[in-house]
Amino acid sequence: QVELTESGGGSVQAGGSLRLSCKASGYSYCMAWFRESPGKEREGVATIDSDGRATYADSVKGRFTISNDNDYKNWYLQMDALKPEDSAMYYCAAAPQHRVITGSFCHPNFPNEYLDIWGQGTLVTVST
Repeated sequence: QVELTESGGGSVQAGGSLRLSCKASGYSYCMAWFRESPGKEREGVATIDSDGRATYADSVKGRFTISNDNDYKNWYLQMDALKPEDSAMYYCAAAPQHRVITGSFCHPNFPNEYLDIWGQGTLVTVST
């Protein structure tokens, strides 16, 4: 079973930037970021598949960028122009490596039945 470890969270002022990293013990064809803040449901942020197709939630389009290494074991979330409402626990997620989840199946809508491997989360706090 693939294990995921996030890093890069922290505290930043509004308008600032952070870069989150996810390190996987195995590869995945669909790599994702989700977030969850107190009192709110978990929501998708972005996904990227092995073909490089990236999909974003409307709330982060134009501000966040997802990317990955060519080994499909490391992926990142560059977060710019951060807003207080971006404060949340951020989780990376992945599809099992034996499942080729690409294209429209690799999406950030929650829940995505194919993304069943999760990290422990990294906290992002954006202050005014």
